Amino acid sequence: MVVRPQWEWRFDDAQGATVDRPVSPVFTTQYDAEQWIGEHWRALAAQGVRTATLLHEGTPATAPLSLG
Repeated sequence: MVVRPQWEWRFDDAQGATVDRPVSPVFTTQYDAEQWIGEHWRALAAQGVRTATLLHEGTPATAPLSLG
């Protein structure tokens, strides 16, 4: 059985609180996760997301990315 790394985005609102919607897909590579946010950041911002933090196995892997 091959265990693949998990990358996903945590989304925060303008007050810095983590939002439960929208939900990030789970990616097997950092590249795929970063490509996805590049394609979807406008829609996320329209839904009230102000920052996105890339998580690797549940641990922040990057500084928060502003979507504003």
